[in-house]
This record gives sequence, C-alpha cells and structure tokens, in this order.
Amino acid sequence: MSSILRSTVVAVVVSPLLVWSGMTAAHEAHDHASGPAAGYAFPLPEPGSYRLPPLRFASGGSVLKQDGDPVDLGALLRDRITVFSFIYTRCADLCPLATARLAQFQDLAAEDPALDEKLQLLSISFDPDHDTPKVMAEYASAWSRPEGGPEWLFITTSGSGALAPILKAYDQAVDVNPDAADPTGGLNHVLRAFLIDAGGAIRNVYSLDFLDPELVLTDVRTLLLE
Repeated sequence: MSSILRSTVVAVVVSPLLVWSGMTAAHEAHDHASGPAAGYAFPLPEPGSYRLPPLRFASGGSVLKQDGDPVDLGALLRDRITVFSFIYTRCADLCPLATARLAQFQDLAAEDPALDEKLQLLSISFDPDHDTPKVMAEYASAWSRPEGGPEWLFITTSGSGALAPILKAYDQAVDVNPDAADPTGGLNHVLRAFLIDAGGAIRNVYSLDFLDPELVLTDVRTLLLE
C-alpha cells in the first residue's frame, strides 16, 4: 500500500462514521502530524477516574509472526498492554477503516515515549490461506510507523485449523461472502478490537463505532494507573 493510498484510507475514516466523536486529522504514512483536538459530544473521563473490570482471560493459540516463526498467541499477549484486532488484507470495507484508526492511535501513543515498552498493537488475519507471513509483513510496512512509538505486529496462522479455535475463543464470527463479485472482500465479519492488560485479561472490547484513538489511549492510561 502506497503512502498516498494510506492517506486516502485515513481520510475516509474521518468521514461520517466518526460523527459521534471526531478524530485527529489524517496524516501521511509514517509521518505523524498532530491534528486538532477531537470534538467529542461528551468529555472523555480523566485516566484513572474509572475502572475497567476484567472481562475474561485472553486465549492463546498457535500463530505465525511476520518472519514466519511460530509462537503462542498467549505469549504475545503478556507483559505489555495490547490492542488486539482481527483483520484480513484483502478486505476493502471494515478492516482498512479499523486499521487506519489504529494507525492514528499508534501515532498518538508515540507522542509519549514512556509508552513504547508498555504498549503494543497486534493484528491477526482471519484469511490465512492468502495472508501468509510474507503478506502480513508487507501489510505491516504500509501501516505501522517505521520508528518510534509502540510496536505493531501483524500475525497470521498456518491455516484454518489453527485459526478456528482462536476465532471461537474471541467470539469472532467470520463466514465466506456468497457474492464473489462483492468489492468489499471475500469474507463477512464484524469488527472487534480487544484491550488486553499485561496479565492477559481482556479489559474492554471495541466495535468500529468506539474504536477511537483518544478513547482507547485514555483506557490504556487508566490500566497503567492501576
């Protein structure tokens, strides 16, 4: 994905889907430019002024990193706060919108270098037949910051057999789109992203409507203040 395309996708994100909150201005790929403060209909709470009770344990599973090395998902979801999302690279609908918001979140978090070792982003594909480690590495180079800010890993699985229990554990519904000509991609799915604490507990779940960079960062800071 070129810098121009990424900027276009980010610009789409800040359109009607974000009326409820607004977002920071679009930015060029790998080049953060601070935008105006988000215009929320209600003020965000101060970090630490509320609690995010544990919802359940974040399950593991056999996954492949961008270099092809196998690793347990549970091991990746430890020791740092993680924003964990399900995507696939051929998606032309929800996934680019969500990934653009996560790119803005990464840029926003990068403004505080103290977060670099305490926070990570992790995106897993639910299209392993196409999204090999090589494909995920290429996708990562298009979206993640080249330097500075929290790490963003793009992972996949060896196939549907390894993927199925992970989807089930996170209640992530995916099915094949019966319309082969649908330009939004070959899979039907909902968008869910998970905030997971350093101990491996899920503390919040975001739909696309609430996957706002400033809101997620406020939740992250709340966890860090516990």
